[in-house]
Amino acid sequence: MQLGFIGLGIMGMPMAKHLVAAGHSLVVYSKTTAKAQALGQTVAASPAELARKADLIFMIVSDTAGVEEMAAGLHEGIRKDAIVVDCTTISPSASRRLAAKFAERGAHWLDAPVTGSKAGAEKGTLTFMIGGDQAVFDKVKPFLLPMGQNIYHVGGQGMGLHAKLSQNLVLALTFEGVCEGLVLAAKAGIKPSVMYDILQNSAAKTGILEYKSAAIFKRNWATNFSLKWMHKDIGLMLESGKEMGVPLPGLAIVHQLFGASIARGHGEEDYASVITLLEEWAGVQVKE
Repeated sequence: MQLGFIGLGIMGMPMAKHLVAAGHSLVVYSKTTAKAQALGQTVAASPAELARKADLIFMIVSDTAGVEEMAAGLHEGIRKDAIVVDCTTISPSASRRLAAKFAERGAHWLDAPVTGSKAGAEKGTLTFMIGGDQAVFDKVKPFLLPMGQNIYHVGGQGMGLHAKLSQNLVLALTFEGVCEGLVLAAKAGIKPSVMYDILQNSAAKTGILEYKSAAIFKRNWATNFSLKWMHKDIGLMLESGKEMGVPLPGLAIVHQLFGASIARGHGEEDYASVITLLEEWAGVQVKE
């Protein structure tokens, strides 16, 4: 199949490169033309042009509005039996609406959000959570393997997104707990490295502390997954919870805290930088 790829940002570019390295030719589209040209593949002038040329289209852009914008162009040129695999984390309800719209043209839509951040995209070790028709998933799975190690078909339309939002909910709440614990310990005078060892050798052991500890201790907020996008995802979680009648009180507080950190100018930084808000309030820094 002829592959298409839309979105060549911090996640999309390395994902597309893995497909090229696996021997696939791509038709690509990016709002930043220079990024599309740098990949060395066929560049489409618009999503509609890309859709007219591709059988299987991967997309990873910013948010629900970004996906809807790209989908409008794709819908204009989409081929019958073509498949769109949207790897963006967006509203499950919006994804279902798009899937129904593309079905009217005889095309298929899979929601396929990923987790693993920048490092996972660069290493080809992403985790895919996919919602949509089983037969379509089976056809697409071989093309996911160059980009990810763990590939889950979760269920029907929107279910991949529900899985991703649930995963990020646990991640956001856990990381807020990590930050509060580290700040409390630092204020008491415990060395961060000692507190790290205690946590990681106890029932409180968590992968997110292992992954983010270097950034916190070295004050390095280089972006792997930006605070603004984590905040966006939390908003989608709260929206989904409201739609389904699921109260998420702890998450609502974290949403406000992360929003306050964005207001302080940390939105483009990695979400590990949210600890600085607590540090400022406590008058201490968690660093060696």
